[in-house]
Amino acid sequence: MSTKIETTNFLHDLDRVARVRAEIATNLNQIKNTLEQSESAGEHNSGKLGLDRDIEDIYKVSKNLQQGRFRLLVLGDMKREKSTFLNALIGEKLLPSDVNPCTALLTVLRYGAQKKVTVYFNDETLPQEIDLESFKHRYTIDPDEAKRLQQEQKLAFPNVSHAVVEYPLPLLEKGIEIVDSPGLNDTEARNQLSLSYINNCHAILFVLKATQPCTLEERRYIDNYLKGRGLTVFFLINAWDEIRKGLIDPENSEELAAAEEKLRQVFQTNLMDYFQVEAQTYQKRVFEISSLMALRRRVKNSEDSLEGTGFPELMAALNSFLTKERAIAEMHQAKILAQQVYNHVHEAIERRIPLLDQDVNQLKQQISEVAPEFDKLTEIRDQFQEEIRITRNRTAKAVANSFRDYILNLGNTFESDFVRYQPDLGFLDFLRQGKRDEFNAAFKRAFERYINEKISAWEVTAEQDISEAFLELARSAANYGAIYGKIADTMTEKLIGKKVYTNTTMDSAETSPTWASWAMGFLSLASGNVAGVVLAGAGFDWKNILVNWFAVLGISGFLLIFTGTFLGPLGLALMGLGVGAFQADQARKELIQATKKELVKYLPQLAEEQWQPINDAVNECFDDYERQVIKRLNDDIKSRKDELDNLVEQKESNQVNRDTELKRLRSLDAEVLSKVNGIESVYGYLLAAPM
Repeated sequence: MSTKIETTNFLHDLDRVARVRAEIATNLNQIKNTLEQSESAGEHNSGKLGLDRDIEDIYKVSKNLQQGRFRLLVLGDMKREKSTFLNALIGEKLLPSDVNPCTALLTVLRYGAQKKVTVYFNDETLPQEIDLESFKHRYTIDPDEAKRLQQEQKLAFPNVSHAVVEYPLPLLEKGIEIVDSPGLNDTEARNQLSLSYINNCHAILFVLKATQPCTLEERRYIDNYLKGRGLTVFFLINAWDEIRKGLIDPENSEELAAAEEKLRQVFQTNLMDYFQVEAQTYQKRVFEISSLMALRRRVKNSEDSLEGTGFPELMAALNSFLTKERAIAEMHQAKILAQQVYNHVHEAIERRIPLLDQDVNQLKQQISEVAPEFDKLTEIRDQFQEEIRITRNRTAKAVANSFRDYILNLGNTFESDFVRYQPDLGFLDFLRQGKRDEFNAAFKRAFERYINEKISAWEVTAEQDISEAFLELARSAANYGAIYGKIADTMTEKLIGKKVYTNTTMDSAETSPTWASWAMGFLSLASGNVAGVVLAGAGFDWKNILVNWFAVLGISGFLLIFTGTFLGPLGLALMGLGVGAFQADQARKELIQATKKELVKYLPQLAEEQWQPINDAVNECFDDYERQVIKRLNDDIKSRKDELDNLVEQKESNQVNRDTELKRLRSLDAEVLSKVNGIESVYGYLLAAPM
């Protein structure tokens, strides 16, 4: 199947998703406007129905859908031809893709009617708009310079936050946004630069190279920052066509097939563990591509089929994942919210209509009779809040303790662990020649990498522990939500003498109170943020809170203390080894033993200093969850009270025209239901699309 066909299908499906997203957003916005108008009218009739929270939630989801994009993050080390791949993907030589220049900035590619680049800064410098050619020349650097800066833990442009490239390309116009990252950064700065935007992208395209299969740097990055974090990653093995160049006889098909199969085994061995599932998923996420070949062919002829470049298969996989899996999940949440809002409106209307005939005294008496139910709703709120706090305290303490134990245990495994990080023993010659500074710099880099990777490994287990705790709270929210709903039904029955029934075909997420659905993770109403660019994100995201806290862990201070006080004595000890009298293996043992001896002196200090910051970080995750859940619970209880109090207030101050109100309320119900049915219909259209 040709890339032209796949590209056409992809653009068609993206266009369909964009239209569905826009139509659902329009319906939601119309529901919001209808509710606002109704509440305004109700203020002068039988009183408001207490729909403020519904209006706010509908507005947030509608806005996020209007701004919605599918965000792809491109990761990969230097010299992996990432820019060439991107140019081939978008079908135009947009980014610098020569052999030498390296992208030095986080760059966001998005649609714009006019070609322009805007550079954003970390300080108070105003954003700078420049042309594309100037951007290419000013913000790309030589790979050797990039490597030097990485080793020195420096950024090429430290005052620059990111750049946004706007370009009138069909792929971007249909809702794709591409984040092009600098080369892999395996230093402490990765917390701010990598994990913060990894969590806010729909999929990651990790570019490898066939002629350099899974380098140590790449394996480290995958293990430390991608594996075990629940991310969707497509691995792209670039330059697959270059395998032929290394053969004795490039035209020998059997030799080529054998070489390709051998290479596939190497990549599969290194990547399969990432998936931790059946091989079938591996086939859906790993692709052999030839970007330069594809780009050359597309530049010569945009209609050219790119058969044999791997792009048709990749485009088909991206299409399926984005326009089917992710799009359906996104629209399903909007559908849930719309149905829940209608349920709330319908129930409020069905309660209001029978009460229109009651005089003030009768109404007050009936309201007083449901006071015990309001107390029970408050008890549920308090019980769930207490459970959140107990879970918070238990989890925060456990995670902080796990860090302390993990750090204190590093000394037990240091001798076997540090072998892969230590500087080449050739640096001992530098010591003998008095080149202490070079050895110290190399050793510091090795030790920092060791510490960073150890901390990253612990972070994955910490995230898993926190995730399990939130899963427990989600189960509790479902139970509390079910009880809450029954109490609300009892209140309605006491007030009007019967239950109010809604659509019985809904799933559990739609029948739960809105606050419970949010607490269970069924609703995404908030916005994420990546590199200063506001993005439609995934609602409550405790991982982003945790990332921001882990970014300020005092590891750097520890490294400074350790290397500053330790390198001097260690260097002198090594100089006294008499390297010439030792075999390399003996020298290595002496080096590691001396390092371990100094390390264990400082581990208790690190464990003690970081216990409280980590405890605070985990606490903040749960505190934010608690604030948002309890606010929603309070809003729900308040809206139920306001619904009744507003009616009493209006009856006391004005004569309520029953017929007029009946007509207005029935019209409100019908109008909101019509928009919800419209959302259901559009969602059904999305589901019915060929898979």
